[in-house]
Amino acid sequence: MFAIYGTSGLMYRGPLEDMRKVAPTLRAGRARALTPDLDRPAAEPPPAVAAEAESRPAQQALSAYGRVQHPPTERRPLQIVSDVMSRRAVVVRQDMNVREGWWTLYEHGVGQAPVLNAEGAVVGLLSRAELMQPDRLPQPGGHALVWQALLAQPVSEVMVSPVPCVSPDTDLRRLAQALLDTGLQGLPVVDADGRLLGFVSRSDILKAVVHDPPLDLWAG
Repeated sequence: MFAIYGTSGLMYRGPLEDMRKVAPTLRAGRARALTPDLDRPAAEPPPAVAAEAESRPAQQALSAYGRVQHPPTERRPLQIVSDVMSRRAVVVRQDMNVREGWWTLYEHGVGQAPVLNAEGAVVGLLSRAELMQPDRLPQPGGHALVWQALLAQPVSEVMVSPVPCVSPDTDLRRLAQALLDTGLQGLPVVDADGRLLGFVSRSDILKAVVHDPPLDLWAG
């Protein structure tokens, strides 16, 4: 299930197909290359020695006890948004200026963040790619005062709004299609009442693909 929220509140709730008809044209920058943080393979264990052989029964007993106390989590395919979303979303307040919003993105190392109003409702999306659009930036050699004026603007002047949102039980393939349709790098995740639950981005999907093989390839 998808929804669209703006400064006036909920504007749409329904399936992806209908959202395509009502969603505004959204600008977004190019997808940036990601460097996956792959886990290094474990080093080969040293040859067993007599002392280790003697302690093996005790180690096996401790291992068995640990399995009883902490049974392994059942693995299952990643299927819905809640399987990959970030539950501690970085957020930007609507009353921030561009400088403060930009610094929030930089400080947390993210490319976009939901914008919330004073009541905590999603009203837009601040995107670093959108801020870097050439038509938003001063001309080369522009006066320092022009840059200061840009940074002093309220976030509401540069955020993407209205912004599509997604529910946590949405199929990942539908989410991927929505990201392709809108050109956005991620979407806020909200509940049925519009409360922010987290954020899901392209990098969240890619991290899940990298760290949880084998892959279930989608065709069609």
